[in-house]
Amino acid sequence: MANAWKRDKPTKLLSPKFLFLLSSSTFLLLFLFIFSTSLSSFTNPTFFALNTHLSFNAITPFDCINSTQAHPVIASVVEGVRHPFLYSLSDFGTLPDKPHKNIVRVLKGKPFRKPDISVTVQEVLEKAKSEGRDGFVVDVGANVGMASFAAAAMGFRVVAFEPVFENLQKICEGVYFNRVADLVTVFEAAASDRLGNITIHKLVGRLDNSAVSATGAKMAFKSNEEVAFQVRTIPLDIVIPESERVLLLKIDVQGWEYHVLKGASKLLSRKGSQAPYLIYEEDERLLQASNSSAKEIRDFLQSVGYHKCTQHGTDAHCAKKD
Repeated sequence: MANAWKRDKPTKLLSPKFLFLLSSSTFLLLFLFIFSTSLSSFTNPTFFALNTHLSFNAITPFDCINSTQAHPVIASVVEGVRHPFLYSLSDFGTLPDKPHKNIVRVLKGKPFRKPDISVTVQEVLEKAKSEGRDGFVVDVGANVGMASFAAAAMGFRVVAFEPVFENLQKICEGVYFNRVADLVTVFEAAASDRLGNITIHKLVGRLDNSAVSATGAKMAFKSNEEVAFQVRTIPLDIVIPESERVLLLKIDVQGWEYHVLKGASKLLSRKGSQAPYLIYEEDERLLQASNSSAKEIRDFLQSVGYHKCTQHGTDAHCAKKD
């Protein structure tokens, strides 16, 4: 009985071999614990919000994981951009009689038509990258993320503001489609010049778009049926720390641009190239519907050092020089 238990030779629990196996097992278990913790953080948008080093004491990022999932989901890659990305369509048109043009393109095996703002954002950021400059992109009125994902596709960190819940769902989808949860932080809020709440108007049939002014909403989207809802407002100066560089500030808020800019006066007052490149929609009809004007905006921008702005369609581009 060669394999019988030998009572006269008890197992040496503290033998070198046993200690080696014990320490190896302990190290392996510790590694798996750390890895699983990191993995759970990887899928948590709040973790990434903290990783951006921004101080979000005044507002909590939108929780994509616990948000309800919109359906159906129709997403595709965007055509004609140097740095490709996907976004999730929110306006489906009238199904099945008159679907959105991008749904027709998907059925034909074609990519979504490029949004002009996506091309513009990538051109501005390519120039910044070529000059060795790094920093955040701030997207105010993010809609479904066409500017945000254009920036994130290039590796830039993005802070986005969007008040419409349906759009936030689509942004969350885009975050996962583009694998950019570590780059994009989104807030369910409207950037403005004061902390509080405001009534936003979104239109039936075009729930992806909204405006502070009911008149402005109807003007922009040609619809008579609207839904009013309350949304939180917050100035950018409260959210963006002075220590963080912002390369690009994009604002498209259907006439509320002046109030967003006023709430970012500290950010815009930074010297030279430390101040962000600014792109904002300058539609006189929409601005007047929100009791402001293009002249009021230009006068304000001059007061904070933006002395030259150029017109690009309905958008204005402003930059400071060193």
